[in-house]
Amino acid sequence: MRTFLLLIAFSLAAFAQRHKLNEIDSEKPEAKLLQQCMQENDAVKKAALMEQFVGQYPMLEQTAWVLEQLQSYYAKAGPPDEALAAGDKLLALDPGDPEAALQNLKAAEAKKDLALVRKYSDITSENARKVAASSQVKEEVDYAKQVAQYADYALFRAAAEQTDPKITVELGERLAARSPDSEYLPKMANLVFLAYRQSGANDKALALAEKTLATDQSNPDMLLIVANSYLEQKKDPAKVHAYTAKVVEILTPKTDDKTAPMVIGVAHYINGKQYINDNQFAPADQELRKALPLVEANAALKPEVLFLLGLANFKMEKIQDAADYFRACAAVKSGFQAEATKDLARIKRDYQGIK
Repeated sequence: MRTFLLLIAFSLAAFAQRHKLNEIDSEKPEAKLLQQCMQENDAVKKAALMEQFVGQYPMLEQTAWVLEQLQSYYAKAGPPDEALAAGDKLLALDPGDPEAALQNLKAAEAKKDLALVRKYSDITSENARKVAASSQVKEEVDYAKQVAQYADYALFRAAAEQTDPKITVELGERLAARSPDSEYLPKMANLVFLAYRQSGANDKALALAEKTLATDQSNPDMLLIVANSYLEQKKDPAKVHAYTAKVVEILTPKTDDKTAPMVIGVAHYINGKQYINDNQFAPADQELRKALPLVEANAALKPEVLFLLGLANFKMEKIQDAADYFRACAAVKSGFQAEATKDLARIKRDYQGIK
């Protein structure tokens, strides 16, 4: 009577019963070679025997199990190319294997091969999501979700490491299309927003910022660009006030950020100008006074702040203050110089005792 060798199935705790070994006729040459693999204690020799098995028996049911062990070994001990080769062969036998795709994704990251990161991130995400949707085992579902999350993270990290804004945009759009529910989408949106601005795609940057701010108001640059756009379009003044106030709230505690004071100054300026448009001159004066010392170094912005302060104070009938701001504005060469000079002369003509 023939004897049969029953080999115990190997599986990851997370993805139970990935690839198992059933009963195998011990008299067959493949069984003998497989038994050699199982009994070999030297890891290098064991891997060589497994490679021999895969080469001789590429399509056997047991080959997927061998490739699983082989990929795991190379992931820990071998160069990324060997892990990728084993993983590709395993995925050819089992295209839906999420763990094989994940190991290939990590190998692609180790190689810093962006094309392979894209490829295996997509495969890993798809396979893991299928397992999460179909499995009845809670531990397996939870782990599949973590694997899908890692696939999203891999795209985000690749985008964060890019110097070419076009690639950043492509990766961001890829993640948004593939995983609209990803926790990395808001982080990716920040990168894509910056990439749009770097590449001059300001309309796309504005559209992305508007969409993002509907649910996440943590990016000061997005808040500022949308607030300024609404100010220029004379649109939604309440959001102009809210967004600029949010910028100040976010950046004020960041005393170690050297750029924060200027950004805060711009936020106060936009808010103040909106109050001018609203004919609310007292809050306009308050915001613009806060802006003035912060935009001192901004040669383009400072004259306009001075001019608007002159206007706000004139409307509030604080004539001496208005004259002082118009005088300061008139002393600086800018697009507001001529008008400030005229307004100062008019005040001196119409009001007594103005210095």
